[in-house]
Amino acid sequence: MEVLLQHGKLVFVLVSTLISLISLFFALKAEAKYKKLYRQYDYFMRGKDAETLEDYFIELQRHVEKLEDLEEEQREMLKILHKNIRRSFQKWGIVRYNAYGGMGGNLSFALAILNYDNSGFIFNSVHAKEGGFLYIKEVEEGSTSVELGAEEKLALEEALGYRKKPQT
Repeated sequence: MEVLLQHGKLVFVLVSTLISLISLFFALKAEAKYKKLYRQYDYFMRGKDAETLEDYFIELQRHVEKLEDLEEEQREMLKILHKNIRRSFQKWGIVRYNAYGGMGGNLSFALAILNYDNSGFIFNSVHAKEGGFLYIKEVEEGSTSVELGAEEKLALEEALGYRKKPQT
């Protein structure tokens, strides 16, 4: 019986020591976290009293409000730019040709320029011995109200992306 009591005391001492070591480990871990948090707090509060800290936060809030106003202005500017870009000429197609077969080379051309909505103009420049002539046809949403010549059709198809532009 005495051996059992002695054995029980030994187990009790070992278990108590193990629990104490585990408690010590968690206490050291908590102490390390506390020191880290205290260093961050000390760095943040160094040289600041409550009044100046409040002023600092008020100034930060003003700065954020200015940035929000600036962001709104920039959004409006982007809307205007987007609207203007859609109206600007973005697509083009050009076809060079010889207007009078065998005379003077490919000095004539048809040029189609279109905006985002496929509206724009077709310029047809015809070069002849007597001089040069320039004709303009209006394009609305990819089509015209007047008959197009073969070269003008090809230039419009290039601008619309229906036909590949020749490599130069």
